[in-house]
Amino acid sequence: MEDSFKLLEERVRRAAERLKELQSENESLRKDLGESDARAEKAEKKLEEVAEAEVSRESASKKAETLARELKGLRKEREEIRTRLGRLLENLE
Repeated sequence: MEDSFKLLEERVRRAAERLKELQSENESLRKDLGESDARAEKAEKKLEEVAEAEVSRESASKKAETLARELKGLRKEREEIRTRLGRLLENLE
């Protein structure tokens, strides 16, 4: 019977040690999780910034294209006016 108590005592001691190991591991994992969450949040913010910058670039690009088309149209219109004025001046002479 004493052997049974010694075996039981040994099992309880090993279980207590294992419990301490698991608690320590759990604490370490929780710390790692917190750090991972912080890194993930930082990465999400950076991704949002990049996405916003991309939208801004696309918007600026579209605006530049619109302005380029408008400039081309105005130059064409200017040439047409020059041509008309040239004809008018020829007629006046």
